[in-house]
Amino acid sequence: MTQTPTPAVEPAAFEEFTVPVEGGDLAVLRWPATVPDAPVALALHGITGNALSWARVAHHLAGRVTLIAPDLRGRAGSSALPGPYGIARHADDAAALAAVVGARRVLLAGHSMGAFTASLAAVRHPDRFSSLLLVDGAVGFPAPLELAPDELITAVIGPAMSRLSMTFPDRAGYRSFWQAHPAFGSSWGPWVDDYVQRDLVGQEPELRSSCRIEAVRTDGVDLFSEDVLAAVHHLPCPARLLWAERGLMDEPQGLYDEERLAAAGLDRRVVTPLMLAGTNHYTILIGDDGAREVARHLMETAGSS
Repeated sequence: MTQTPTPAVEPAAFEEFTVPVEGGDLAVLRWPATVPDAPVALALHGITGNALSWARVAHHLAGRVTLIAPDLRGRAGSSALPGPYGIARHADDAAALAAVVGARRVLLAGHSMGAFTASLAAVRHPDRFSSLLLVDGAVGFPAPLELAPDELITAVIGPAMSRLSMTFPDRAGYRSFWQAHPAFGSSWGPWVDDYVQRDLVGQEPELRSSCRIEAVRTDGVDLFSEDVLAAVHHLPCPARLLWAERGLMDEPQGLYDEERLAAAGLDRRVVTPLMLAGTNHYTILIGDDGAREVARHLMETAGSS
């Protein structure tokens, strides 16, 4: 897959703060708008990600939208937040954050697991959110009955699960681990490096991922629960679903295609699916081309809310 070369610029500056939620404080990043009366968007990351997965999108927003992204419970700056975990808990945390951002209603965006969370948050808290931008997630299918929970999660997220039990001698070692991932390819740059480094905790030579294994395990299984699978079919507000052409390992088959989306039975009056050509599950958000398109759709969605 060909990617546009990474621009030689630094990532946009952000503010960091915390918001009280049940059990403690949720760590939150904010890229503030620089224009008056700008819309506000709340953006949720994937199952083993963190808030900086949205940094490249923030760069392309260029101050036209205030973008707010939390580290979800059990990850990065929010790793100390206790369980119980699950998509409903993340949805309620998102609603608690939306209540303090200073806007009556906000656009809610999510990538991967964050898209499932966004859909459920909109269903559970319909007065909080004006519209949705779902990025390569939210549309699910029943789990294969023959797989045990850990097998199911590994099948869904691949090497991202195995790294949670690994240690790394230094930050360069963690960088090398991710640079070898086939989905990242030529998309590596300061945004991606900052994103993966935010995940590290501990001391050299035993650095490890901040993601709590029990949180990832619980959330991964919950992606196949009835309420989570049903959420995208009961949205109280309009949504765009941006889906990647390629998969988690940059394989030709992505999570979605036209046939799978047709089989899902989406209400096209509510959910508008759009493929972003040339992207995979990761580069749709952190690659420069993907992030630019996500930012454009985010601005359009926010402007029509």
